[in-house]
Amino acid sequence: MCNSNVKSAGVAQIAGRPVLQPAGNRVAATEVARPLKKSLQKSLSMPASYDNAAAAPAAAAPKNTGAGDFARAAAAAPYLLPPTPAKAAGARAVPSVGAEKNRKAPKKAGAVLPVVTFAALEAFEVAGPAGSIAAAQREHVTQAQAQRKSRIAHYGRTASFSRVEGRVGATATATAAAAGAAPVVAALDEKRCSFITAYSDPVYVAYHDEEWGLPVHDDELLFEMLTLSGVQVGADWASILRRRHIYREAFSGFDVEAVAKYTEKQMASVSAGFGLDLGTIRGAVNNACRILEVRRDFGSFGKYVWGFVNHKPLSPGYKYSRKIPVKTSKSESISKDMVRRGFRFVGPTVLHSFMQAVGLTNDHLVSCPRHRVCSSSSSSSDAA
Repeated sequence: MCNSNVKSAGVAQIAGRPVLQPAGNRVAATEVARPLKKSLQKSLSMPASYDNAAAAPAAAAPKNTGAGDFARAAAAAPYLLPPTPAKAAGARAVPSVGAEKNRKAPKKAGAVLPVVTFAALEAFEVAGPAGSIAAAQREHVTQAQAQRKSRIAHYGRTASFSRVEGRVGATATATAAAAGAAPVVAALDEKRCSFITAYSDPVYVAYHDEEWGLPVHDDELLFEMLTLSGVQVGADWASILRRRHIYREAFSGFDVEAVAKYTEKQMASVSAGFGLDLGTIRGAVNNACRILEVRRDFGSFGKYVWGFVNHKPLSPGYKYSRKIPVKTSKSESISKDMVRRGFRFVGPTVLHSFMQAVGLTNDHLVSCPRHRVCSSSSSSSDAA
């Protein structure tokens, strides 16, 4: 018994016949896919023309699996994946099932879907689009490699100092000529010792080019250089050389016999008149007396000091100024003997400076032109 007034009942078409059945048994109609909301379209930055043209095919397309879903995702957000051709990636594009069916449908403007493969995705991840972080990193690495190659190509190539040294030599020559001294002889095309720089005092440069390292055998000059070497401790040679005329006048031109006769009153007068330290004056007077004793034993002070090097200057042949020591075993042995004889201000460092000044050792660098001049001077003196 069926009551047609029952509200829960409904009529359905089954096999072409109307059949009365409860409302809960009715089959729900298939929901038509709704297009995206305008707010979502704006967030995805999709052109409006593309949305209207692609809404209908997207709603009517059958449900696919695998590559078809991937193609629809690429079509929904085309800005995420660049249209990389399959030939550039080195792989053949495989069309999806949905794309194979949609190929028969007429194509509308603005509805072209890009075909994206896994090989293209891999190539995109490796290369990266222009302006991405990967591209910036590649550019940075390329620039770093170019800079490294440039440094390797120009390694060790520094500007020559011959022009600077030429200016220093010209300045020293002009200074010496103005003072009435002999002109400075310097080879402008060759490098001096590295401790002679563009900022060196012209007086010191002239001393390096004229006197330093030349063999000396005269007792008065040996006495002068021994005194100046002792005074130079704690000061620089340039300041001592600028006051050289004061020392010569104070010690009577470094006459050994005259200085040895100085009395205590004369030493005090010299100290007050020339502004010299009284201890320095007393040491010089004491050394003059000791030189007179050496003369009685060896004939001259020059024979005494040159006997330690067998009357032939030492030639270590240094290539770098940092290799030149402040004292040597030879200067220590000479210092010990002179201290035993009663000399003052004759430590190993002072004696090594004295040996360099009077040519007992040729400490000019082998690249300095004065090295050959001093060597030839010693050879000529030995032959004489």
